[in-house]
Amino acid sequence: MDNFDLVVRNAHVVTAADEFDCDIGVRGGVIAALGRGLPAGRQEIDAGGRYVMPGGIDGHCHLDQPMSDGTKMADDFYSGTLSAACGGTTTVLPFACQFKGQSLRAAVDDYHARAAGKAVIDYAFHLIVSDPTPDVLRRELPALIAEGYTSFKIYMTYDDLKLDDRQILETLAVARREGAMVMIHAENTDCIAWLTEQLLAAGHTAPRFHAASRPMLVEREATHRAIALSELVDVPILIVHVSGREAVEQIRWAQGRGLQVYGETCPQYLFLTGEHLEGEHGAKCVCSPPPRDKANQKVVWDGLENGVFQVFSSDHAPFRFDDPQGKKAGGEHASFDHIPNGIPGLETRMALLFSEGVLTGRIDPQTFVALTSTNAARLYGLYPRKGSIAVGADADIVIWDSNLDLTVRNDRLHHNVDYTPYEGMKLRAWPRVTISRGEVVWNGPRPAPAAIAGRGRFLECAKPLPARPRSERTGPGRGC
Repeated sequence: MDNFDLVVRNAHVVTAADEFDCDIGVRGGVIAALGRGLPAGRQEIDAGGRYVMPGGIDGHCHLDQPMSDGTKMADDFYSGTLSAACGGTTTVLPFACQFKGQSLRAAVDDYHARAAGKAVIDYAFHLIVSDPTPDVLRRELPALIAEGYTSFKIYMTYDDLKLDDRQILETLAVARREGAMVMIHAENTDCIAWLTEQLLAAGHTAPRFHAASRPMLVEREATHRAIALSELVDVPILIVHVSGREAVEQIRWAQGRGLQVYGETCPQYLFLTGEHLEGEHGAKCVCSPPPRDKANQKVVWDGLENGVFQVFSSDHAPFRFDDPQGKKAGGEHASFDHIPNGIPGLETRMALLFSEGVLTGRIDPQTFVALTSTNAARLYGLYPRKGSIAVGADADIVIWDSNLDLTVRNDRLHHNVDYTPYEGMKLRAWPRVTISRGEVVWNGPRPAPAAIAGRGRFLECAKPLPARPRSERTGPGRGC
C-alpha cells in the first residue's frame, strides 16, 4: 500500500514564519509529513522548486447573502467558492446576516440552507448582528458562539444594519464574555446622510459623488469611536476594509497604546482610486469606504508592510453591473445613493497581492502568507487546522507560478459577475495548482475534476486567542 495519498515534490515552502525546501506528504486530507525523499504517493505533483504556500483564507466575503432592498448577489456558494479555488483560496468566511426583526438563529439556518451541497472548498460563517434584542444578547448569540460561530460583524452605517453606540457596547460586552471576535464597519452614518442630502440637493448624483459623501473623516471618526468603545469594554476588535491614512492613523495610535485593535484592508484600496468612479461605468467601483487616491494607496501598502494590518481580504460583494437586480437596481442612471455597494474580488485577491506585493519587493513572502491565510486562521479560530503548512494541518496548498505575463480578463474568471474592476491589469503571478484537503481543485487554466459542488465542508470555529481581552491574556504566542 502506498504511504501517502499525495506527495508534492520539490516544493519551496513558505509559511508565515519559515521558508524551506521539502516534499509534502498527504494522507486522509491532512499533511502527514514534511521531508526530503518521501516515499511514493498514489498521486504525485512536482512543484519544480516553485513557491508552495498555505491555501488562502478569505475572511471577508459575501456569497448569496439575502438583501432587504430587492437586489441579488450574483455568486452563490458554488460559483463563489469555485472562483475562490481558482484564485488560490481554500477557505472562505461569508456572512449569515440577521435582518432587523429576525432571530439570529433563523439567519444562520437560512444561510446553511443556501450553502448546502454547493461549496467547492471549506467554509465557516461570520454572523452579522443588526438587531441585538435582549433575547439575542442573552440567549441566541452566546449559544451560537458556543456552537462554533465565533466571529461577528457590526455596522456603524446603513439604515438596515447599523447599531447605535449603546447597542455596540452591549454587543461588545457579549463578545468579551463569550470570547468572540468582533468585526466593525466603521463609518459615521449621520455624517454620510447629511452629506448625501447636500449633494443630491445640489444635483450631484453621478457615481463619483459616492466618494464625496464618504470622505475619510467619516471613516476616521467612526474608527476612533469604535476603538474608544472597545477600550471601555476591554475587548479586541477588527476594523474592516480600511481605506486610507486617517483610519490607519487611528489604528496605529490604538496599537501604540497597547490596545487590541486589528486592521483589515482590501485590494480596492491598493489598486483603485476615486477616478475609477468617473464616467458611465463608475457604478462598477462603488463600494464603502470608497477608493481614495494614489497617496492613500501608499499609506495602505505601508500598513501591510509595517504591521498595522493583520489581514488582507477581498470584501467580495458580487453585484452584476448590467442587471436590474445588481448595480442598476435603482435604474439605468440611478443616483449614487441607490447604487448597491460592493465589488467582486474573490478570485483576484491573492494574485494581485502576490504579483504587486511579493514580486515587487513591497512585502516578503512570509508577510504575504500571514496576510492572506495564517492571521485570518488565528483571528477566526481556525488555526492550526488551517493557515499553515505543518504536520497535522489540513492539506490546503497552493503552488504558484510567479514568472507570468498575464492580463486580468473577466472572461477568464470563474465568478458569476459580468465585470472585474481589475480588467486589463498586468500580473506576473497566478496559482498553478490549488489543493483543498489533499484534492486538486484548480490545475490552471481550468478547474480540476475534484472541484465539484458539495465537496466543501462547514467548519466550526474555536474561540480565537486574539479575541481574549488584555486582562485575561498571559504567556507567549499571543495575537497575530
